[in-house]
Order: sequence, then structure tokens, then C-alpha cells
Amino acid sequence: MSTFDPGFLWGAATSSYQIEGAVTEADRGPSIWDTFAATPGAIQGGDTGAVAADHYHRFPEDVALMAGLGLRAYRFSLAWPRIQPTGSGPVNQRGLDFYRRLTDTLLDHGIQPWPTLYHWDLPQPLEDRGGWPARGTAERFAEYAALAHEALGDRITHWTTLNEPWCSAFLGYATGRHAPGRHEPAAAVRAAHHLLLGHGLAAEAMRGDTRVGITLNLTHVSPLHATPADLDAARRIDGMQNRLFLDPLLRGAYPDDVLDDLHEVTGFGHIHDGDLKRIGTPPEFLGVNYYAPMLVAGGSTPAESAYVGSPSVRIADGGRPRTAMGWEIDERGLLELLLRLKDDYPAVPLYITENGAAFDDVVQHGEVHDAHRIAYLDGHLRSCVQAISRGVPLKGYFVWSLLDNFEWSFGYTPRFGIVHVDYATQRRTPKDSARWYADVIRRGGL
Repeated sequence: MSTFDPGFLWGAATSSYQIEGAVTEADRGPSIWDTFAATPGAIQGGDTGAVAADHYHRFPEDVALMAGLGLRAYRFSLAWPRIQPTGSGPVNQRGLDFYRRLTDTLLDHGIQPWPTLYHWDLPQPLEDRGGWPARGTAERFAEYAALAHEALGDRITHWTTLNEPWCSAFLGYATGRHAPGRHEPAAAVRAAHHLLLGHGLAAEAMRGDTRVGITLNLTHVSPLHATPADLDAARRIDGMQNRLFLDPLLRGAYPDDVLDDLHEVTGFGHIHDGDLKRIGTPPEFLGVNYYAPMLVAGGSTPAESAYVGSPSVRIADGGRPRTAMGWEIDERGLLELLLRLKDDYPAVPLYITENGAAFDDVVQHGEVHDAHRIAYLDGHLRSCVQAISRGVPLKGYFVWSLLDNFEWSFGYTPRFGIVHVDYATQRRTPKDSARWYADVIRRGGL
């Protein structure tokens, strides 16, 4: 049996816009995802997060489900426009009250709340003033972080500032596949810096007994062949996906080669004196979201690639099994990534804050038999065991996701949850993977 330390933190993760619904209740303001989802053709099937999994109204039922599974922590996100409807100014107490109720209910069930301050739902008025490419958004984010921390910091010990700033910057501002749907590579580079600056400013505003970290979507990048073109493609993609964020956070500087790659896209006048010192204050933990490896080669980059400044790269096919999202399955990539973090960067406590897979789940006679998901999770948890045995300071694991939910531009078709949601009735049905995960938690191992 492969076992974990008794103190290992077992959890599940969600995000506000993907599950809460209630987008106009209790004085919540509009977010960029409300606006984007209302844009014809932006979301598959014309879906929106207006109702989603109705977690806003059904959170007591959902917390009871979590307790039944034996979860020790729940990673959720706060909706900035629920707390500050315009992105600045006074707090909306009715919005904060929802998170107070959720937090207290979690604690009553012995579940540790792990909030994320920003999981992509920027208040629309801030986007109207420039969004993340504008420096002022980072400053407004720090003000919002201080308000949330003041209201909930007496009950919550671990806070994540940002979830996946790569997605916010490059899918939102370069490719337009995510909100706000802009196609401006130079703006995307500025957004990446201001997101990191927002993290640094927020961490300053929240210092004290609180532990503040950040979550990055990282991957193991490898070249298709050991040719100069493929090796350079791997360097470029690793630079944009991983090192553009890891290096300033953990080393206090952007990697020189990545800056060189980006020089044709933009200048760097948006990086002010003192920014990298703020960004580079060591986080008290690093969240790692891992889903799939990347195999890359030299070749023609698609128009409006998220990997700006890299005109000669392509994603190659490794021939591995794939999830319903088309993502290759390779748990060895997680092991290689965790070892690389240990070997290449200063030591920091690590948590897997998202890991999971979408498959074509079907309810049959009141049950969902999702053996493919169980195999995926089992393999990746075994990589976690191997990483810990080789000295990686991995302290916890959050499965993505607790519930089936609104999967951004893909709408409601992909199902990542270990609990099935019937969107017509909002009925929750734990899948076989939920029972399997509960057993792993109970035994503390595989």
C-alpha cells in the first residue's frame, strides 16, 4: 500500500463562476465572464454561468456531501464582483455574508476553507477601465484582498491570491478564447506582469498570521525529437507556460531568454522599479494545477497562439490515451514537474490544487461508473507518492472538481466532477470516483 503522511491535506476544488450561479442576487455586479458568455458564439451551446450548479443556494447540501466524503479541505474562490460589485469602493456586505455562511458551515463540518481571491471573474467595470493590462487593476486587487481578509481572516488561515494567471493573461487577452475575449498579444504580456504584481501587492496587504500563496497551471514540457528546432520549441513553451511565472515568484527576476522572445511583441516599460521585489517575496506555499504533459516540436504556430513570441512551435501528438477534453494522460509528467520544482527552485511547500479529468459520464440506474477517472486519479496520486519519497515537499492534494460545472468556453458538456450534477434538476449523484476518493482519504493511501 502506498501511504501519505497523516498530516497530508485531502481536498476538492471548485471556482465561483463555474458553480455558484445567482449572478444577479444580493447586489452582485457583472463580471467579464457574464459579459463574455452573453456574446454570441463565445461559449459552446450558448451556455452561461447564470445558474451553473446553483451552489449559491445549495451550499449546505454540497458541504454535507464533502463531509460525507471525508474531505479535510475545500478550495473555492471568492467572486470579486459579489464582494465589490464595481471592483473598487465599499464592500458589499450581502456578498460577503454568503462567504461567511459558507466558511462557517465548512468549519462546522471540520473542513478547512481554502479560498482563492481571483479565479478569473474580474468585475466588468475594471475591464472597462483597461483590465489586467492596466496597472491600476493590480492596485484595485490588493484593496479587494484586504477587504476580504479583514472580513474572513479570523476564520481562514490559507489564502490563494490568483488561480492560473497564465490563462487569465494569454487566453483572455491574446487568443480571446476566454473572457474578456481580446486579441492583443502585447496587452497579454502586460496582463501577466500586472497579475503577478497584484499577487505581490495582495500578499503585502494580507500579511500576519495568514499563509498566502498562489496557484499556477504548470506542465512538463518535452521536445518531440532532440533536434535544434524541437529543443528550441520546448525551451520557448516551457518559458511561457512555466518560467515566466515561476522565476519572478521564486527567483525575483524574469528569465532573460523569455524576455528576448517577447521583445518583438512588446517593450517592458510596464515593469516598474520595485515590482519584482514585491512579486519575488517568497510565497508561503505554491499551488500546482496539473492536467497533462506537453510534447512540442518546431513548426508553424497557429494564428493567435497563446504562446506569443514563439512563431515556430507546434504541439505534437504523443500517442497517449486522452480525456474528453482531448488532453493526453501521462502521470509521469506530474512526477517530472514536481521533481523539477524541487531541484530548480528554492524550497516552498507545494500543494496539488487541481488535478482531474473530464470523461463522458452517464447516469445509469442512479449511478455513474467512471473507471477511467479513477484510473487517472490513481496514477497521478501514485506520482505524488513517488515525488514525496524523493524529497518533494508536497503537503496536500485537491481533486478537480467536486462538482460537474460550467467549463468556461466549453459550456456544460465536459464533466470533471467526482459528483454528477443534473443541470435540469440540480440533483447531485456521487460517482464511483467519489466513493473511491473517500476510501483513499479514509485509508490515507492507495
